[in-house]
Amino acid sequence: MYRLFVALDLPEDIRGELALISSGVPGARWLDDEQLHLTLRFIGEVDGLLYRDIKKALFDVSAEPFELSLKGVGTFPPRGQPTVLWVGLEKSEALLSLHRKIESILRQIGLEPEARKYSPHITLAYLKDAPMSRLGAFLTEYALFQTAPFEVTEFQLYSSTLTSKGAVYQIEESYSLEEEDPS
Repeated sequence: MYRLFVALDLPEDIRGELALISSGVPGARWLDDEQLHLTLRFIGEVDGLLYRDIKKALFDVSAEPFELSLKGVGTFPPRGQPTVLWVGLEKSEALLSLHRKIESILRQIGLEPEARKYSPHITLAYLKDAPMSRLGAFLTEYALFQTAPFEVTEFQLYSSTLTSKGAVYQIEESYSLEEEDPS
């Protein structure tokens, strides 16, 4: 069985900027910089046959390169005890379009639609009993956090293996975004 998701890998300089703000909240389990990514579609557990179908089908996703910028921070769930600390993104129609195209391709090969509304974010930390005063201070300090735009030229299919120290991610395949041929 394979535990899969589709995501955007982040450039090294962007991961570095995120590493600089990843501290100061007791009870937070900060993700290592190699774990930082922007999920486009969580797939979950699949068998080897469906894995091959997914890997092949994603080559049919057609989209042009685009720019993204990270912006702001927040927590999930929106109400109640926070369990996830995240950084958001500047609104991007190109990103939402890529998400919809991936969702459509995966539905065509028989995957159920994703149950939750797509909310693009990058998980920074998982929270357990984080003091609200320190979490509030972090959210205030980085409310205006923003990165320079970076170009997205590909997306990846990842596998995820759960361990006692957290998930270990491996890129199974990369898919290029290409300029449309003007002819």
